[in-house]
Amino acid sequence: HAVLFAGFHTLIPFIDAVAYRRSLKEDVLDVPKQTCITKDNVSVDIDGVLYLQVVNPEKSAYGISDYMFGSVQLAQTALRSAIGKLELDRTFEERSTINQEVISAPWGIKVLRYEIRDITPPSGVMQAMEKQMRAEREKRALIAQSEGEMQARINMAEGAKAAAIAESEGKLQAMKNQAEGDAVLIRAVAQATADGLATVADQMEK
Repeated sequence: HAVLFAGFHTLIPFIDAVAYRRSLKEDVLDVPKQTCITKDNVSVDIDGVLYLQVVNPEKSAYGISDYMFGSVQLAQTALRSAIGKLELDRTFEERSTINQEVISAPWGIKVLRYEIRDITPPSGVMQAMEKQMRAEREKRALIAQSEGEMQARINMAEGAKAAAIAESEGKLQAMKNQAEGDAVLIRAVAQATADGLATVADQMEK
């Protein structure tokens, strides 16, 4: 007929009796492992931990016979429903989303959070996933190797191109230098010839 919270209270002997006691602290319940079916029809075994707290002692006592058992069953039911909406690959990636979908607050109980502890696919699926991951690693390694070889060939081609340009520029500069040298020599010979002719003409005039 009354709910007494922590503190000093007066009870009448042989008339007042405590029917239920509830702790208002946060409780941790172990959710047993269960088999769930994913959207792509793969069976996975999942277990977790449920964190809850009594917020209404009267409802937790008279709303259900065993609120802890009921909370675990409700969490398992919600978990199966959440897993059924996801494919196997996404169950490993979206644990936080699954945890949020499992949270509910019935019978004066506040479910604080649900944490998935372990997800275990069948052994055949695990082997297939390992093969897939190994193939992905080998693929990335081959891509990296081919990209390295391609970059090496590009670098070699760029080096050969730069060397050819440098060589041609060197030859061109050498030809220019030789042409300029020949021009200087021709001018010197012409100047010497002109000077010689001028000297001979001067002598003839005298």
